[in-house]
Amino acid sequence: MTNPLLDFSGPPLFEEIKNAHITPAIEALLRENRAVVNRVRDDSSMPTWDGFVQPMVDANERLSRAWGQISHLNAVMNTSELRTIYNANLPQITQFYAEFTQDPLLFKKFKQLRNSTEFEQLNAARKKIIENELRDFRLGGAELSAEKKNRFLQIQEMLSALSSKFNDNLLDATNAFSLLVENKEAVSGIPQDVLQTARELAEKDATAGWKFTLHMPSYLPVMQYADNRVLREQMYRAYVTRASELIDETASNDATEWDNMPLIHQILTLRQEEAQLLGFDCYAEVSLAAKMANTPKQVLDFLNDLAAKAKPYAKEDLQELQQFAAEKLSLDRLESWDLPYVSEKLREARYAFSDQEVKQYFPETKVLSGMFKLVEKLYGITIVPVKASCHVQCWHPDVKFFDIHHTDGQLIGQFYIDLYARVGKRGGAWMDDAITRRRVINEKTGDVTIQTPVAYLTCNFSAPVRTDNEPRPALFTHDEVITLFHEFGHGLHHLLTQAEDLNISGINGVEWDAVELPSQFMENFCWEWEVLTEMTQHVETGAALPRVLFEKMLAAKNFQSGLQMLRQIEFALFDMRLHFDFNPKNDKTASQLLDEIRQEIAVIVPPKYNRFANSFAHIFAGGYAAGYYSYKWAEVLSADAYSLFEENIQDKIVNAEIGSRFRREILAVGGSRSALESFIAFRGREPTIDALLRHTGMAAA
Repeated sequence: MTNPLLDFSGPPLFEEIKNAHITPAIEALLRENRAVVNRVRDDSSMPTWDGFVQPMVDANERLSRAWGQISHLNAVMNTSELRTIYNANLPQITQFYAEFTQDPLLFKKFKQLRNSTEFEQLNAARKKIIENELRDFRLGGAELSAEKKNRFLQIQEMLSALSSKFNDNLLDATNAFSLLVENKEAVSGIPQDVLQTARELAEKDATAGWKFTLHMPSYLPVMQYADNRVLREQMYRAYVTRASELIDETASNDATEWDNMPLIHQILTLRQEEAQLLGFDCYAEVSLAAKMANTPKQVLDFLNDLAAKAKPYAKEDLQELQQFAAEKLSLDRLESWDLPYVSEKLREARYAFSDQEVKQYFPETKVLSGMFKLVEKLYGITIVPVKASCHVQCWHPDVKFFDIHHTDGQLIGQFYIDLYARVGKRGGAWMDDAITRRRVINEKTGDVTIQTPVAYLTCNFSAPVRTDNEPRPALFTHDEVITLFHEFGHGLHHLLTQAEDLNISGINGVEWDAVELPSQFMENFCWEWEVLTEMTQHVETGAALPRVLFEKMLAAKNFQSGLQMLRQIEFALFDMRLHFDFNPKNDKTASQLLDEIRQEIAVIVPPKYNRFANSFAHIFAGGYAAGYYSYKWAEVLSADAYSLFEENIQDKIVNAEIGSRFRREILAVGGSRSALESFIAFRGREPTIDALLRHTGMAAA
């Protein structure tokens, strides 16, 4: 039987992958990798790039690509059988990589290569790869004693399992909850397309009424538009107690098994032990060893300074909400489940438009074509959909596949877009790599080719609905458009790289607190008139977004920006404090630490039953542990980078010359040099916070 997971000739063969393929493929690739590692490790000759580094890069890429396909399917098409197989293979993958970074002979050979005459002859990118490898060996425990190495390996395996379980619990808790509403008056205010989807969900269960879930396309509109305060509170409580001891007992008989708080405690304890094994005082120091920021104190000072700037604006935002709620909505006490609803009502009153009105101008097809036109102008590329006749294999019928070409027709990269929420799909939005650009040499012929990069772009938006029994395209809110641009920015970072070595190609090797620069940079264009005119078309009339409505949107751009920024800073401080000065062995819980931080900086304190930490997958099941501050850190970079376009406006903001420079100095170089060097090469100086404060309406008058 041919195993599609072992076919690396092109994009993944998703339609052919079966659960039965997974374990045999991983076992075969692990055998192959270990054989390669043993061969180069036992080679007595002086290590060279071609004889020592490249064979391991080639083998590791095959393993990474196969496991990446499995991980992707586990995230977007999760089933109990796939989850079981994934979790059974995860320890083997974790063990292999942990053993690799602990191997003393490999570490010794990298040091020999670093000190050799060949190193001086390598290009800057390969020198940086070797320096990164030496750093990662140290962070992987290569300098530990045999006993400590064994414990370090155990910790890595346990952390992988706990992170996977955290995600599983969150997905199960989200999927398990639903609320059936049968009274028409109870759904007053909720948009018609949301009600249509809710009715269809109820009909699938052979019930009357409307079925609401905790998936974003259902949950957010209820919180934002439902006039029924009791309904909003029910949905809010269910959402903020997901994967906690307070989860709705009607959700499942096994719901208590989904409580993530014990996992959080174990994760923090193991990370602290890992840090101490490596000679660090805390896990935050481990995390920052490969980032732009130097110390936890530097990050905390950055966040606290930003909080001090944002808090007066946040207080003013809250006061406005409270006054409006009391005077116009007869709400004397503003609760957490009222905030999205009151905010939307206040925005409608102040700026005379609603998100729902704007949403009618953003049908999916027009948004995608407009976004593509923008980057085509910026970067001198063309984007075309791959026809079904080409038979690119996708994991779901809703997934779309596109090619990126040079203007001369040469293929640059390819990407999938999976836009809609569904059961079995992890929440949120993200970009991941399927294939990374690199230089490949055929061992038999010696021919050199450049591998075409491929990316996954994943969101959780509302799917198309039928209105009056007629098909209607998916409609996106402006916030969802911004999310799409954000993820496409990540995708372009991966796809437009010109690096030819895997370890620094695309986002590889880029400091984590700079990874968000290209994604947040793209968000700025969602507020430009010349861009929106190309990507809006009313779903019924076909008219482009009216200028008067755009001006209202622009006026409301920084509506509640103080509260929004303070909320992100709250999360970032919580993350950094957890991994810097929080001791998981004492009696304080993570939730109690979060309460302390809220008392220090927040202007809105949620109810006691709020269990935000239990769903904070970014830091407990993603790559953002002691790194959530990256969003704000990189936002300084992205706002400052975008300000170069603003400073050079002639008749249009979309400046192809500056776009070409951004592509050349930021996107193309990947991780071949430090992020600060890349920023200075683009901007001509080091970054400042001024543009961020101006963009968020917090600059001094």
